[in-house]
Amino acid sequence: MLSKKTQYAFHALTYLAENKDKGPVLISEISQERQISLKFLENILLELKKAGVLGSKKGKGGGYYLIKPPEEVKLAKVIRMLDGPIALLPCVSLNYYEKCENCQEEICGLNHVMAEVRDNTLKVLENKTLADVLRSSAS
Repeated sequence: MLSKKTQYAFHALTYLAENKDKGPVLISEISQERQISLKFLENILLELKKAGVLGSKKGKGGGYYLIKPPEEVKLAKVIRMLDGPIALLPCVSLNYYEKCENCQEEICGLNHVMAEVRDNTLKVLENKTLADVLRSSAS
């Protein structure tokens, strides 16, 4: 399940993408338009900036903006950045692997099923971008 933080990040990113021709957008505008707590949004946008998804400009005419085109912002990257692993079990995670307690992975049926779930989920998320989210919301 996506955390509220990640959901809000996608709401903010889509707003920035929809308004990319305006230049940098104030946090307060995004907060008001997408109904996200200003303080919470500040932290989210800072994380996205540190990860190289957003840029910011200070002063008059300042705010946040997308560094990359929406077609290059992969959903999997944003989810991993904010929520961590995409896999439902740590023993099937590609980037955050941990052995489950009292588990024999080679004979664990749950491990094999969850690896298949992970693979199919990644097939979608690694091939979908912010542009796809924008197209879906316009439909």
